[in-house]
Amino acid sequence: MVIQGRVSVLSDVSFNDVIRTHSGLLSRIALAYEADPSQREDLKQEIVLAVWRALPSFRGQSSLKTYVASIAQKRAVTHVSRRTRNPVTEELGEELPTADLQPDEAAIVADRRSRLVAAMRQLSVAQRETATLMLEGFSFIEIGETLGITANAAMLRCQRAKATLVELMGAAHGR
Repeated sequence: MVIQGRVSVLSDVSFNDVIRTHSGLLSRIALAYEADPSQREDLKQEIVLAVWRALPSFRGQSSLKTYVASIAQKRAVTHVSRRTRNPVTEELGEELPTADLQPDEAAIVADRRSRLVAAMRQLSVAQRETATLMLEGFSFIEIGETLGITANAAMLRCQRAKATLVELMGAAHGR
C-alpha cells in the first residue's frame, strides 16, 4: 500500500480489519481513562481517527497490536490532559455487563470491576498506561515498545502500578 509517497507494510489489511480486530483493546483503553460514557465514546472516536491517520506510517517495527495500542495510549493521555482543564463535577456510575451469573455473583463481579476502574483512574498517567497494557496481556517488551521506554522501565512501572492498585482496591474495600 502506497499512500502519499509513504510505503506501508499493510498491503493486505484494511483499516476496518485493524479496527475490528483491536476494537476491544481500544474500548478498554478508553474505559481506563474516561469515566463519563459520552466522553468515553468521544475518546474512542478520537482514537479511531488517530489510528486511521497513523496507519499509513506503520513500518512493521513492532506488532500491529503494539502500534495501535501506542496510538490509543497517546490519544488517551492527550484527552485526559485536555479534560483536566475542565474537570468533571459528577462521576457517573459504571455499568459493566456480566454473562449468565447469579444476581449475587453478578453484583460481586460488577463491584470488583467498578472498584478496579475507579482505582485505575487514581493512578498517575505513567502507571495507568502500564497497568492498562499489563491488564491487556502485553509483555514488558511490548509495553516498553508501546510507551517508548525500556522493558526494565516498563516492568518497574507495572510493579508500582500493581502495588498501588492493590492498595487502592484494599482501601476501597475497607480493609
